[in-house]
Amino acid sequence: MKRIFTLLIFASLTSCNSNASKSNTPDASPVSASDAVYTIQQDQSQLVWTGRELSTSSHFGTIDFQSGQFEINDGLISRGEFIVDMTTINNQDLPEDARPRLEGHLKSDDFFSVESHPTATLSISGSELVSDGVWQVMGELTIKGYTHPVQFEMLNSEDGWNANLVFDRSKYDVRFRSGTFFQNLGDKLIFDEIELAINFKTS
Repeated sequence: MKRIFTLLIFASLTSCNSNASKSNTPDASPVSASDAVYTIQQDQSQLVWTGRELSTSSHFGTIDFQSGQFEINDGLISRGEFIVDMTTINNQDLPEDARPRLEGHLKSDDFFSVESHPTATLSISGSELVSDGVWQVMGELTIKGYTHPVQFEMLNSEDGWNANLVFDRSKYDVRFRSGTFFQNLGDKLIFDEIELAINFKTS
């Protein structure tokens, strides 16, 4: 299962053919940012995940940040670390009475093994300037104790910072209905690519 780009993040599934309303991330024009250390404001930050099936169904929801900080040095995002509280995975597209079942499944060993791995971490190691206020960021994503390199675009705007990241769940041993691990799944196949859409405010 190989396709899809744009971010951010971490899913199982059966209904809803459109997720256009899932994210509150605004359309934003980039603005420059000064050299400084930036700390995210957790109560004003949002990470939206989207997972898709071969049947064109999708599910989406949110995950809370536990913490986050990054540094801009000489105009480049030079380092940073974001920790996500995986115990807060929730679903937003299903009716409220149906959400707990999917949320419990996502937290189980079929997916993200939240009991033994309650956090996930995105570490930033450097960046390249794409244009004023836009960076191509390099780093590593750690989920379930597995760490792999990632790249994503990060944009600063008047409405906060925005980023879009897609990761391949099969690299993190998230196997449920994955074509990487199982054959002949037909329309029950769930794509390996998990999309994360991130918007956060900083202080």
